[in-house]
Amino acid sequence: MKVTHNWLKRYVDCDSTPDELAEQLTMIGLEVEGAENVSGGFDGIVVAEVLSKEPHPDADRLSLCKVNDGDGERQIVCGATNFKVGSKVPLATPGCVMPVEPGEKLFKIKVGKIRGIESQGMMCSSKELGLADDAEGLMLLPF
Repeated sequence: MKVTHNWLKRYVDCDSTPDELAEQLTMIGLEVEGAENVSGGFDGIVVAEVLSKEPHPDADRLSLCKVNDGDGERQIVCGATNFKVGSKVPLATPGCVMPVEPGEKLFKIKVGKIRGIESQGMMCSSKELGLADDAEGLMLLPF
């Protein structure tokens, strides 16, 4: 399981760096596979609620969605199928730099057209956020 340093700090009172905390956890008998820096972090990634989901008019495997990101509604073109109206999902907003594997080129989200329809961001899987090695569909949030 991968967890963020900030999440761990909610439960462990310390001022350690991620590497120091990993070492301390190992010393008390917990297995820590590694500590890695997530390039780009999570700036620009927000929770969005899916308001509508319709078939894309020009693509069989894409959906045209409306989401509310707390600041208003956005139109998103998405290829995932594991979500429905009311789902809460991570949304990378325009300008967001996505986490990438070490050595990969940074990927910046921008407004663009997908099969002729404007998409104003990207709904994300746990893999796209750097939180899992693989993922089927979007990361569905429990709240």
